[in-house]
Amino acid sequence: MSSMQAKLWVVATPLGNLGDFSPRAAEILQGAGLILAEDTRRAGLLFQRLGLTHGRMVSSFDHNESSRIGLVLSTLEQGEHVALISDAGTPLIADPGFPLVRACRDAGFAVSPVPGPCAPIAALMASGLPTTPFTFLGFMPRKGSDIRATLEPFARLKTTLVFFERKNRLPQSLRVAFETLGPRNYCVARELTKTHEEFIFGLLPLDQDADLDSLLGECTVLIAPGEEPARSNEVDVVRMIQEEHLRGGRPRDVAKRVCARVAGWTVKDVYALLQRI
Repeated sequence: MSSMQAKLWVVATPLGNLGDFSPRAAEILQGAGLILAEDTRRAGLLFQRLGLTHGRMVSSFDHNESSRIGLVLSTLEQGEHVALISDAGTPLIADPGFPLVRACRDAGFAVSPVPGPCAPIAALMASGLPTTPFTFLGFMPRKGSDIRATLEPFARLKTTLVFFERKNRLPQSLRVAFETLGPRNYCVARELTKTHEEFIFGLLPLDQDADLDSLLGECTVLIAPGEEPARSNEVDVVRMIQEEHLRGGRPRDVAKRVCARVAGWTVKDVYALLQRI
């Protein structure tokens, strides 16, 4: 690695199982002149458990990462590699690092990923919910109104939603999800790759008997796309046409009002039926 142009390496680290750490990641971290870690104590313990040595290590988290940019750029200018890691999993995926990566790119330095464990991807792989397309939302906001505002744009989109949530706020998030998205299958993944890995499945609204209070730490939540409603049968559509006809209006207006009440019919379809009866 020393013969290569100095660059910023974005390195994924294990979610829990040390066997997921790649030889390439180990080589990059041991050869870096500077390592940025969310928590240097946790990172130091990880290195110790992996039997790795490392160079200079400094913290880089939400509240200080901007102040680390100058140090990173000067290190790269001196020809030394820099590695960025998070507490677990893939950096920048709801973890710090975006300002740093952007600054390195803007300054003309190369940035390379060292792929590996990633909680949203791991949860999708084993959940049994649709995997394409999916949308990762990061951490849910704290307030119910903000959760609703986050979810509303996806109410009509056929995409699996993935987000992180802390166990004490999980019931509220799932309740608001039902109010915003309607009945949908969900999966709560916890302790991914660890001894007590668990996948909890359910259907929104949240079952009152669902035991979520015993969960620990941070969970990865997946909510499946909504099911397409079955096409309304013609008999029901004719009945609605008759009801809306009594309210008055032009045939085209009647068709529009009926279309808003039925599933799987366009205004053109309803209008054509209206003309036949």
